[in-house]
Amino acid sequence: MSEPGGIHGPGGPAHRSSAIDGLHQAAASLLEGFYGTVPPYAQLPHSLVETDFARGAKLNVDLFFEYLRRGAEPSEADTRELVELAMDRLRDGTPLADVLERYRLGAVFLWRRLRDSVGDESLLLEASPALLEYVTLVSARIATAAAQRSHDPRWELLERRRGIAEALLTGRDPVEWADGPVIPVAEAFLVAVFRLCGSNGGPAAALRHRVEAIPGVFLRLDTGGWTALVPMAQGDDGTAALAGLTARLPAHVPGRVPPYWVGVGAASARAAIPAMAAEARVLAELGRCLSRREIICRRTDLHFEYTVAVSDAARPGLAALLAPLDAQPMLAETLETFVDTGFSWPPRGCSWCTAIP
Repeated sequence: MSEPGGIHGPGGPAHRSSAIDGLHQAAASLLEGFYGTVPPYAQLPHSLVETDFARGAKLNVDLFFEYLRRGAEPSEADTRELVELAMDRLRDGTPLADVLERYRLGAVFLWRRLRDSVGDESLLLEASPALLEYVTLVSARIATAAAQRSHDPRWELLERRRGIAEALLTGRDPVEWADGPVIPVAEAFLVAVFRLCGSNGGPAAALRHRVEAIPGVFLRLDTGGWTALVPMAQGDDGTAALAGLTARLPAHVPGRVPPYWVGVGAASARAAIPAMAAEARVLAELGRCLSRREIICRRTDLHFEYTVAVSDAARPGLAALLAPLDAQPMLAETLETFVDTGFSWPPRGCSWCTAIP
């Protein structure tokens, strides 16, 4: 890599250093809105964007401007963390082409924003060749690391497990992914959809790895978090599988809003997985939207809220739950008034409640 040309001016080296510092500060100030503007980042779980991306973006900006100042390309040690972050995205199922494309888009985004915000465009024009060389260097190191890991049997296994998860969640037969060597696939699963609390989601990768460590589990990422398929033993209605999953989750302080929520439901057969995943996704979103104090979100705990969220799909279940009130008109009146008054207690206007001493 050639030494970047000088950003010189009337002040010589001092002016160059000051100019680079100004560009560095301007670039750093633009990072906050980057992931909301560049299309590929909209497809990532928010937790990864707000943690891993923020760290990687800062490292990239700092390394580039250090190169611009010194003229010496970053060492392998300097870019090691960047490469590992990229490998994590590959591990999550992001194609290598997309990972590398984000570097190009990131460079274009920052250059254009800097061009619009910096008065002297000549500074950017002199820095452009260095930016191109930096992006090329880092992309090459990421591609090299990906090529080396592609021969690792563990990466092939991860890819096949992602394929099984995708097949199960879309109602397809996972046999093409489970063969050679055989990956056992249970007949029944506890479906657990994770939704994270934005930037308060904490170290999402560490949480995900805890779940991935459950024997026989399959996992698929989406834009809000991920879905885990936890195998259920024969005769388990989901209670044992849920207990095992809960034991893997980090401790949470009771009474506080948790950093994530898990919508859960038991699929007694593979064919039931897609519908149960849709239900668990609604439950997890309800937990997040309501800032629920409990991490685990089950339909039995959120029956009314779930009915409001999905309408017709839950009405038979709610009707069965309320059926005993048909023979108790005063109880039915109490419930109706309770809902009509915004869930206040005692319900205003309830003749039965006001008669209670």
